[in-house]
Amino acid sequence: MSRVADDAGAVAEPPPLRRNRDFMLLWSGSAVAIIGSTASTVAYPLLVLAVTGSPSAAGLVGFVVLLPALLFQLPAGVLVDSWNRKRVMMWCDGLRAAGAASVVLALLAGELRLAHVMVVGFVEGTLTVLNGLASTAAVPNVVHRSQLSAALAGNEARGRAATMIGTPLGGILFGLGRAVPFVLETFAYLVSLATLLGIRKDFQAARPGEPARAKAGPDGDATADSRRTRVRRQAGRMVEGLTWLWRRPLLRTTALLVAGSNLLFRALFLVMIVLLAEEGARPAAIGLLIGVAGGCGMLGSLVAGWFGRTLRMNALVIGANWVWALLMCVLAFGGGLWPAAIAYTAMWFVGPIWNVAVGSYQLAVTPDELRGRVLSASSLLANGALPLGALVGGLLLDGFGVRAAAAVLAGWMVLMALAATLARPVRRATMTVITDPSSPAPAETPAAPQAPAPSEALTPSAPATDADPR
Repeated sequence: MSRVADDAGAVAEPPPLRRNRDFMLLWSGSAVAIIGSTASTVAYPLLVLAVTGSPSAAGLVGFVVLLPALLFQLPAGVLVDSWNRKRVMMWCDGLRAAGAASVVLALLAGELRLAHVMVVGFVEGTLTVLNGLASTAAVPNVVHRSQLSAALAGNEARGRAATMIGTPLGGILFGLGRAVPFVLETFAYLVSLATLLGIRKDFQAARPGEPARAKAGPDGDATADSRRTRVRRQAGRMVEGLTWLWRRPLLRTTALLVAGSNLLFRALFLVMIVLLAEEGARPAAIGLLIGVAGGCGMLGSLVAGWFGRTLRMNALVIGANWVWALLMCVLAFGGGLWPAAIAYTAMWFVGPIWNVAVGSYQLAVTPDELRGRVLSASSLLANGALPLGALVGGLLLDGFGVRAAAAVLAGWMVLMALAATLARPVRRATMTVITDPSSPAPAETPAAPQAPAPSEALTPSAPATDADPR
């Protein structure tokens, strides 16, 4: 009798993720979208270099594409927490498909201009910010809490596999015709849109009723005072996630560390493309190398869960930065193309381990009603340096050449590793990521609402908490 009672009271095990229909639709649709987007990521600098012959122009396009990650993270977080996340993602996919299709039409008509590429890239970057925040914030509402780390690891594997496929595909398709990679990108976004239409679960928890709208005046418009009140309320909501994040020293510090490393990785992406081009590599070979690097990242995602359960957070954060610093020194001073290519490929292995551990911790401690805004705040801190990295990469290449640019980036990564080692919140982070559903969610004690001590504050130099060469 007692055994029957025990069995009745037992918590049912959630089905494996591969049998979670909604998660698999979200996962597969995003995989196709990433393949198309990654193919265009390789094609854009090749296209700009072919049209203008200028590395700085390619860097400028990269800056414009990534600028929305700096400008719109906080407003996007408010929208993701206020609007229907699934509908946000659907609109983003539809509009991104239209932008890619406009590039195809301009190329076929022989009328493509640098300004057109920059405008499409800026709009697509803005929509990608919205889409990425909504997708990440939705994961805890689509999977069981005990499967959160596994779901994020699956997303990492998806991203790395899609990169492994998309990058050589982008180079190969560009060799067939300049418009072909953007045809693939258009189709990929439409497939992602179709998968979203088939998902049944909501992407956010039920929200309490919104406060009543201000009463309109006799002419049907809200009064000026009411409009000012709404503006202040929305501004307060916009910074709420940033305030919540900033008062948690570990999350704040890891976001700032990612900012510094992402500046390097975005610059390094352009450095590697120019290095390979100077060595005579064809577009297909450039895409193949970055695809192999993506495969190395996929291997990292397969073991990311094990590292997150085994290593303490401080060892993981400090170790990842020192591995990157060592590999950057090999890349810059190894004395040849192959050492640089091997070091660049190996750097991709570490990124997923960081992303799964830090991302799981952040999602576990963040309330659902704040999740979009906290993700946007961490993305602002971590990914705000990406557009600067693209611009810096182009300027370094124009001013100093490939090898000198790589040496400057190696010195920067060593400084980042030293900062991670000396940061007090990182040294005190002795926990591992909790995956047991019977255990309470991890919690980080908020810092006192005052300016941090100089030894606890890092000067920013991404989503997200993502830290990986891309």
